[in-house]
Amino acid sequence: MAKCIRVPKSEGEPIRRALMEEGLLDMDYRIGSEGDSILMPVLCDGYRGYAAEEAELRPSNRGETDYKDIADVPDGLKEYLPKSFDVIGDIAILKLEDCLVPYRAAIGEALMKVTPNIRAVFLDGGVKGDFRVRELEKIAGSGTSEVIHREYGTRMMTDPSKVYFNPRLATERARVASMVEDGEVVIDMFAGVAPFGTVICRHARPSMVYSIDLNPECERFMKENMRLNHIRNMECIIGDSTEVVRKLPKADRIIMNLPQMADRFLDSALRSVKPSGIIHMHKIMERSELEPFQKEMAKRMADEGLGMRVVRVSELKTYSPTMSVYVFDICPE
Repeated sequence: MAKCIRVPKSEGEPIRRALMEEGLLDMDYRIGSEGDSILMPVLCDGYRGYAAEEAELRPSNRGETDYKDIADVPDGLKEYLPKSFDVIGDIAILKLEDCLVPYRAAIGEALMKVTPNIRAVFLDGGVKGDFRVRELEKIAGSGTSEVIHREYGTRMMTDPSKVYFNPRLATERARVASMVEDGEVVIDMFAGVAPFGTVICRHARPSMVYSIDLNPECERFMKENMRLNHIRNMECIIGDSTEVVRKLPKADRIIMNLPQMADRFLDSALRSVKPSGIIHMHKIMERSELEPFQKEMAKRMADEGLGMRVVRVSELKTYSPTMSVYVFDICPE
């Protein structure tokens, strides 16, 4: 018997990818299926609201599924091999400790051997510049970093070396889409290739989604994602969102996925949202600073003559040993 979570088939791939990235997928067992559900073997007692249960799953040959077992690196360095990595479409992106960089080609080849759906592996040199693009080096496989990424019934073209895209926000995008009511006006202030807008337009019925980004490279990807998903109620806008929102209709919902500094632009969002609306603001911060941050943020807005109330806070993912990425659901007052 194996410990597993039961998830709908439509959510299987995003949940599998998230479990793998967080090191919580039990690689000793194969993923199973039962009716309309996927049975994911896990190393935890529950995940994102799915409670763990016991089920009969077929054992897997761990040597065939764990790249760390076959990576040609010195034994003394194997403990530094990353437990998680990003999968975007058919490419994998991973970060390596400096001591492992000389062995990057061997690590990339090992990852490809145990992950047959991966076309290429890229070394992540970090997010660079105002446009939040990744510095990537191909270490195994073929082709470029431009991919079609699938998520919750959508297809999205992206290239993380040119535009911002975070595959780890799939569940958050689905959550926001599930909250959108018929006829809403939605503004995404830092849209990237418009994954929030794409998922919203496919799974809800907003009157219009305005997807804004400063990076001119985003426009081609946004428009292609509209075409791929047959979307007609999204407008793609390249420009400074703090200026653009002044010219747009008041929004029922505003998304602020700029976790490094979204709070700096909260005043613009509060001025652009309807009195009955809601703002979803992302923020990277020290976990110990969560409560003081909320008080300080409310005070700053009050100094601007803007009332606000945090109605929900959720931890989206771990960023470092002491920091996490949070989403704040904020209502104007």
